[in-house]
Amino acid sequence: MQTGVYSISKKHVPKAGMTISTKAKIGNKSMVQHFSLGSGTDISSEAYNNPVIYIGAYGTGLFDIGADGNKVQMDSQKIVFLHEGTLCGVNTVGETGLVYTEILFEKGSKMNEILKANEVFDLKNMIDYEAESIANIDLASSQGMKFMILSFDDGCMLSEHRAPGDALFFALEGKATINYEGKSYPIKEGENFRFEKNGLHSVKAEGRFKMALLLTIE
Repeated sequence: MQTGVYSISKKHVPKAGMTISTKAKIGNKSMVQHFSLGSGTDISSEAYNNPVIYIGAYGTGLFDIGADGNKVQMDSQKIVFLHEGTLCGVNTVGETGLVYTEILFEKGSKMNEILKANEVFDLKNMIDYEAESIANIDLASSQGMKFMILSFDDGCMLSEHRAPGDALFFALEGKATINYEGKSYPIKEGENFRFEKNGLHSVKAEGRFKMALLLTIE
């Protein structure tokens, strides 16, 4: 797995007339995929036997949810949670296409009550800043995977540590510096970073900073 700062939206640029799905290769079960939909394309309604979270990375789309066709708009950094067995289709809006990440959780996974099903939320607005502190909310967790959001007040830092599995980092607001295996990586809103299992890393906010983290547990 390649580590370093990158952008999901730039790595998976929509192509005209094409729908592309790519396994994120996070952890051992490949339950995470990136989708890129070109302008005018769609994905027909289907249902998974798993709870699912969608995270917007680029462009605009409409998620057609449930048998009654409830439509919610997906944009960058927006999030939608669906219970297992929920029908969902996707249509692009406008000329930009749509890029998003799909995360399938195990049956029986624990979902935070603030994560209302079939509704769209702005991910960075789901957590507030706390004075001189790092705040954390676990949005979803299972035996094999955890998805959380964190806020860092100015200058706050996660000390060096090793993760129990591969991880995917989403910078949501502001700037930070990641130190990974002795090398520093500046990161800002809209960018991503991938950690390998047991990679030694720290995160320091450069001003106020918010992030989301998808962590596999192996």
